[in-house]
Amino acid sequence: MKVIKFKMKLLISFLIIFPSIILSQEATLQVLNRWKKYNNKENSLYNYYLTQAIKLVNERENEIAKLTTKKDWQKRQKDIEMKLAKAIGEFPKKTPLNAKVVGISKKKDYSVEKIIYESRPNFFVTAALYIPNNLKGKAPAIINTIGHSLASFKRDIYQRTAINFVKKGFIVLTFDPLGEGERVQYFSPELNKSEIGGTVFEHMYVGLQTLLVGKSLANYFIWDGIRAVDYLISRNEVDTSRIGITGLSGGGTQSAFIAAVDKRIKATAPSCYITSMRRLFESIGPQDAEQNLYHALANKIDFPDLLEVRIPKPALVVTTSRDFFSVQGAIETTTEVKKIYNIFGAKNKFGRAEADSIHSMPSLNRIARHKFFQENFNLPGISDDEEVEYLKDELQITKTGQVSTSLGGETVFSMNKKVAEKFLNKLKISREKIDKHLRFINNSVKEISGYIKPKKLDDMVFTGRFQRSGYKIERYFIKGEGDYPIPFLLYLPNKITGATILYLNENGKSREDKIRNDINDEVRNDIELLVKQGYPVLAADLLGFGEMKQSITAKIKFGKNYGELDYSNFFASVQMGRSIVGIETGDIERLVLFIKQDKRLEKNDIYAFASGRLLTTSLLHAEALENNFSKIVLLNPLISYSSIVMNRFYIVNPLPAIVPGALTAYDLPDLEALVAPNKLLILNPKDHVDKIITVNIAQKKLGIVKDAFINKNSINNFQIVDIDLKKNIQNYYINYLTNTEIKY
Repeated sequence: MKVIKFKMKLLISFLIIFPSIILSQEATLQVLNRWKKYNNKENSLYNYYLTQAIKLVNERENEIAKLTTKKDWQKRQKDIEMKLAKAIGEFPKKTPLNAKVVGISKKKDYSVEKIIYESRPNFFVTAALYIPNNLKGKAPAIINTIGHSLASFKRDIYQRTAINFVKKGFIVLTFDPLGEGERVQYFSPELNKSEIGGTVFEHMYVGLQTLLVGKSLANYFIWDGIRAVDYLISRNEVDTSRIGITGLSGGGTQSAFIAAVDKRIKATAPSCYITSMRRLFESIGPQDAEQNLYHALANKIDFPDLLEVRIPKPALVVTTSRDFFSVQGAIETTTEVKKIYNIFGAKNKFGRAEADSIHSMPSLNRIARHKFFQENFNLPGISDDEEVEYLKDELQITKTGQVSTSLGGETVFSMNKKVAEKFLNKLKISREKIDKHLRFINNSVKEISGYIKPKKLDDMVFTGRFQRSGYKIERYFIKGEGDYPIPFLLYLPNKITGATILYLNENGKSREDKIRNDINDEVRNDIELLVKQGYPVLAADLLGFGEMKQSITAKIKFGKNYGELDYSNFFASVQMGRSIVGIETGDIERLVLFIKQDKRLEKNDIYAFASGRLLTTSLLHAEALENNFSKIVLLNPLISYSSIVMNRFYIVNPLPAIVPGALTAYDLPDLEALVAPNKLLILNPKDHVDKIITVNIAQKKLGIVKDAFINKNSINNFQIVDIDLKKNIQNYYINYLTNTEIKY
């Protein structure tokens, strides 16, 4: 007896000390619990993009390895020019700059002209032109592009660059980039700052809108730079054969892009930007919106191409040893580029400068830039980095300090809206011939989203079973498109009487963390309610949800709320033409393959439920492409992509749900139209600011959906419902899925 009591005490002590071990083994619904292979699952999507990026980089390297002559490379330069033009997007026609000098500040060695010009009609650029005193003839000019800084060219590091160059005899033109200095795109007079946040956030915010119409924000940045060259050429003081460009960080991006497309720039020295796609993806990942060209990597455009397309024009890559842009990538890029300069017989026209420093512009690199431009522009003199006297209020260009409150005019949003309107008008016309339109949409969705149809079901793993009153739960995971799992729970009623339901919930595949031991416990979640009525349910966590929640890059404030931005994954998708939605669409098809292969399940009649913007969008793409579901419920779907581009402000949460380029061919209502004649319930649709839309408004916005169901003689299969949040939404869609009569 004493031995038994001792053993009981020991067992109780063990349970008290190690409860998590017992629960994790016996009572969890977490499919991937204790699978060390997937300890890094929060980076699953990014690691898959990384794998695909490296594959493309390797293919590019194999292609250029075959190019050995100057003629080979001249042909490639033309090819890169075309690919860059496609990735950047079409530029507008040149219009009058309407440049004005609105003030002049005279200094001992130079003067500064405060300038406003229009890079596009009514789209104002604020700039400063530094001119040396006592010029004798025409002088070489440097465009100094600015990195991410609210102060823009007023910041001391940028003033130091401009003043050092002008003291050495160069004319210097510098201008405010979009979202910086006096060109804040979302400036609030009440807040006296941007309503969106800092420079990066402004770029990403409006960049998402431009990407929906298939254009990178870089198009606007680059065009501002091209028009800066136009302005310099208009000045009598400038020697137009000696125009150079340089910039730090985001300015390095601009200088590399602008020089790559504008042949009038003789020499370029991008600083703290040049690396390689391989090392970028392996390290910090894709960054700001204007740094990512639309489908650039898909077309095998890499950092070296930005330099090689200019050969034999002079170039200097300026780096720091501790930059967050991988210096190893810069080393590898310059090694490749140097070989091509040698092939062109211009080895002395290219080099790299490196200082032991963080992401910055240390004195050593300043001197290297001075010397580079002095030598290539035949402007002798000392190359030292001088201490300078900084200007203060003298550099304010507009009366109020902001274009928006001084001059008004266009913004990127307003101009992009006009581009979107053209595509939406084409959609409107196309929808008039609905059968032809929907056939076209079906083909476009696959290409634009980057969907790849899975050929088979790979690596299915069963991880456990639990019995409950009237049903059982089985845990599985299958291999996704990449080397990551798709965990799911299969709820099986003891007696199957209904269709199999694919369940995708933005809150995760199950609202419970633990199995209940008491089989008489009250039913308390929607899945159980479905299963209790005889419907098998496959509840899965796709990338970004539940067990597969992905790492978050940043948060952005909108009003009182913060939205999460997973921008590394998103901009990786932009580079490679493989949207997050497209990948999730493939993973949904994998789950359907599982259902169709399981002999216990009804495979001829499959229903689907999805909640939230990303999952409803992915489910719509899956149905548009594969037509697997006879009944679909969408809870809180985004009403349309067009609502995001047609409104200045929107909630950022739909970022992963965006398919770049979608509005060039289709919108979400077109996908809903493709559901016809199958049954579709849209429950509490939401607008661009995440507010529920009433049925009357939704019906107007979803006219194409109604028309498609009428065309298929199935209008009764299409329903839009808005339910008061205080009422039981859960019971409503459960009744719908289980064929309970619904009263309207």
